[in-house]
Amino acid sequence: MIKVLILDDDPMVAEFNKRYLKEVEGFELAGITKSFEEAMKAIEEEDIDLILLDIFMAGKNGLELLQHIRAKNKWKIDVILVTAADDVASIQTALRYGASDYIIKPFEFERFNQALTTYREKHILLKKQNSFKQDELDRKIFHQNEKKLTSLPKGLTTNTLQIIVNAILEKEEEPFSTDEIAERVQISRVSVRKYIKYLKEIGVLGERMTYGAIGRPVYLYVNKDLTNSTFQHFF
Repeated sequence: MIKVLILDDDPMVAEFNKRYLKEVEGFELAGITKSFEEAMKAIEEEDIDLILLDIFMAGKNGLELLQHIRAKNKWKIDVILVTAADDVASIQTALRYGASDYIIKPFEFERFNQALTTYREKHILLKKQNSFKQDELDRKIFHQNEKKLTSLPKGLTTNTLQIIVNAILEKEEEPFSTDEIAERVQISRVSVRKYIKYLKEIGVLGERMTYGAIGRPVYLYVNKDLTNSTFQHFF
């Protein structure tokens, strides 16, 4: 579980962040703090992975906390800004000090979920792998294939895509055929084939050919880079 510290001096906002956090799988609330000093005490006492950080508060602000954490270089803590500060100076400062994301208040759960889901997937990936090839780093960490996902090809719908994506994710790392997915989701093989072809073209599915019992080629697919957040802006 990813341990999260919330820093916000507004109790109502902190409570919203707490409730939202409960809705996102893989995270555990380590505590809620309302000042620089309280946050530092929590960081010293517990292993914190991520801080949901507001900027505006009495005394030292959130950006000063972020700068302090980075200057000390003793904590491996990531930060997502959740703040009403929408000025360029604050955003640039946060990014320069390594903020993982920047959410401007007021915000909807969808944006919060997107930030946390993306963070979780990178967090797990970076813990699991020791090295990356350039194309893998581009796709999985810097998401340079996102430009391909701005719209679906003609004839494909988001509802059907979501059903097929969910079925593929249930297969985890197990290879599958078009027929298997079609049977699972009760959609025609012709339609499923169009979606699988699209997923292969954008690089999130791998394909390999094998031979069946009567010598006919069978195409199998495997999840290469498909996650719950790949099409989050569609769903």
